[in-house]
Amino acid sequence: MPIAEPTVERFPHPAAAYLAATRPPFILATVVPIILGLAWTAWTGHAIDPLSAVITLLAGVLLHAAVNVLNDYYDDLNGTDNLNDERIFPFTGGSRFIQNGVLSRRQVLRFGIGLILGVVLLGLWLINETGATLLWLGLFGLVLGWGYSAPPLNLNSRGLGELAVLAGFSLLPLGAALVQTGELDWQLVLVSLPVGLLTANLLYINQFPDRKADIQAGKLHWVARLEPRTARWGYVLIAVLAWGLFLGLIATGVLPPLALIALPPAVLSYRAARILLAHPDQPARLAPAIPMTILAMLTHGALLSLALVIEALV
Repeated sequence: MPIAEPTVERFPHPAAAYLAATRPPFILATVVPIILGLAWTAWTGHAIDPLSAVITLLAGVLLHAAVNVLNDYYDDLNGTDNLNDERIFPFTGGSRFIQNGVLSRRQVLRFGIGLILGVVLLGLWLINETGATLLWLGLFGLVLGWGYSAPPLNLNSRGLGELAVLAGFSLLPLGAALVQTGELDWQLVLVSLPVGLLTANLLYINQFPDRKADIQAGKLHWVARLEPRTARWGYVLIAVLAWGLFLGLIATGVLPPLALIALPPAVLSYRAARILLAHPDQPARLAPAIPMTILAMLTHGALLSLALVIEALV
């Protein structure tokens, strides 16, 4: 059953509208990499400080919420969400809070800036506890989050959206571990790359239903630049890189053999790829493939975290 778009009648209370405008279910995509960073920390023999772990999670959630909200603002500003008549709600085409009159563009911008300020305040506390290295990592994350949609960077419009998502979500575990240990563990970046690649693939497949509107609005990501039947192979390439790297990390001993419990979600990537390969120019028929892509990333990250925690406890 399709999920109904937001309306003024469904959100009479502003607080509920603001909360829903952050798209809470999709913020799990940030929670899972942070949990992975904490699990890696435990597996490598470090103690977990509960307070800093909770604040790290909260900062990550607020940052993801801010990116979602600001993306809605800039996609309304450039017209892409207004033009989008092939969207698959709630996965593509924005949250629709501005377009359906639930919140004004100005309200959304102010809310997004407020969320960013919340991230900065929590970040300053973590930096005080951790050190200056976290400052530079945090600034890089803020630039990626803001610049994904906002001018002058417009990373997604320039075909750099997938790279930004890969960088951001691959570095989340590194930041979470840095807060706990005070050190950068670059091996963890390798471990995080499959999660980052699977998250980038979510952005990639979401761009197929948005393609027509994005082209009209001048958002020239790779799915917009290429013909759909050519662009579809990008999803396959990213998925193969993600799962191949994951198996390579186990084969080389970077990850323990128990990490293989995080491999079954590859079936979801395979099934989603088959759907996209069959229907790249029929956006409505991609609806089942998008949640499969989300679940592939979430379940892989969660199962890998579980494997590391089990290994830390035995």
